[in-house]
Amino acid sequence: MKALVYEGNHSLAIREVEEPTVGDHDALIRVHSVGICGSDLHAYHGHDERRPPPLVLGHEVSGYRVDGGQSTPVVVNPLVTCGYCPACERGEENLCPTRQIISMPPRPGAFSELFSIPERNVIELPETIDLQKAALAEPIACGWHAVRLVERMSGYSIGEQRVVVIGAGAVGLGTALSCRALGVEPFKVVENNPGRRQTAIAAGFDCIDATESGTGIEGHVDAVIDAVGMRPTRTLASQILRPGGTLVHIGLGDADAGIDIRRMTLQELRVSGSYTYTMRDFRETVAAMIDGQLGHLDWFEEAPLDQGLDCFERLSEGRVGVPKILLTPNT
Repeated sequence: MKALVYEGNHSLAIREVEEPTVGDHDALIRVHSVGICGSDLHAYHGHDERRPPPLVLGHEVSGYRVDGGQSTPVVVNPLVTCGYCPACERGEENLCPTRQIISMPPRPGAFSELFSIPERNVIELPETIDLQKAALAEPIACGWHAVRLVERMSGYSIGEQRVVVIGAGAVGLGTALSCRALGVEPFKVVENNPGRRQTAIAAGFDCIDATESGTGIEGHVDAVIDAVGMRPTRTLASQILRPGGTLVHIGLGDADAGIDIRRMTLQELRVSGSYTYTMRDFRETVAAMIDGQLGHLDWFEEAPLDQGLDCFERLSEGRVGVPKILLTPNT
């Protein structure tokens, strides 16, 4: 079958690879749409030791379950967990110590015509759903999980809080949409990419340039969700939070400093990382998507799989204004 294979630093190529094996409790998925994630870009630049070449990347995926003679529209939770460790039993599957994700060894990703995954990770969709938009469930679920973390850490529903979201890429915009679906309009969304900023504004959010954020974010901010994860965004987050406020950090932009530890201590700021989502978060995100609670979800562009290298290059050079590019292997 055809796949887009990461072969080394800045190297991607269409190759013929073996079709996946399908175990007794696995599902075989024919890929419809698969998003290019920031983690895929990190690997492409040779910055992710968890993704050594050669490897098929891609984990934001919708398609059809085709094993057993069926053809059922589905979306896939790409995070594979054991199901029986203490974390899984607590419903915190994202913290499973043996967790795996497609696009990291030993599980090939979805930049391919077919892939297999445990059937418990597959969520069936109504026939009426747009499978392009369904592929956005994974990045949105990351934001949904972060919003739920704010609620858990603060002890208040998100609807009772003044929230700032930093970043309007797919995860940041998904976070803002999750806030809206769960009961609050973000006070501000911060984004310095003009195209992404306009997308957030078109979605109805008050989105400002990061370089001008000091004039627009003043006063009482209960929670900041950082979907970028760079030193300047962490600095901004720790500056604008009220005493006792909550910072949830999703972004993996860099591992440098930025959080004001002294202020965090003296003002008792609550700070937490946020990794992917639980299965409950993922199912809630898909349900909200089906019910239309997440808006039009029209903030992507589409390209065939054999244009994948060009898409990675444009993303790397900042020549993409939309939050997400979806690749289509079976066209």
